Amino acid sequence: MSKIRVGFGFDVHQLKTGHPFVLGGVNLEHHSGAFGHSDADVLLHAICDALLGAANLRDIGFHFSNKDDRWKGISSLILLEQVIALLAEKGWSVGNIDAMVCLEEPKINPHVPEMKTNIARSAGIDKDDISIKATTNEKLGFIGRQEGVVAYAVCLIEKSLL
Repeated sequence: MSKIRVGFGFDVHQLKTGHPFVLGGVNLEHHSGAFGHSDADVLLHAICDALLGAANLRDIGFHFSNKDDRWKGISSLILLEQVIALLAEKGWSVGNIDAMVCLEEPKINPHVPEMKTNIARSAGIDKDDISIKATTNEKLGFIGRQEGVVAYAVCLIEKSLL
């Protein structure tokens, strides 16, 4: 017998000209990038929040405060590894991750395989257990004006009860 839980995560970051754009641990070529305390990887932040929420371990800001210099500029792949370690301490393992990124540009489809490889390596799961999709905001709002990027994620975690 096992216990399963579902988690939901969301993240948003402002885009700034000349700033690196990291998504799923991949550096994307673009005139602007997400701005934040760490590498501002909205995809990984949403995934981390989904996993933490499913395990009832609060949120990414609780564990990796933007007031703490230890996390300044850090790769969010390292944050994901630490989230996985927190789940493992409580006996949880990841079943699957499904994520959606909402942005006008750049197009991420060519980079999805590398993103999945990065996430699978950091989360200790198979690439086939990770889904990454993208959509635009049809030129509407701050996303449509390319002022920001949003990511959503859901996950399933499980724990053996035996």
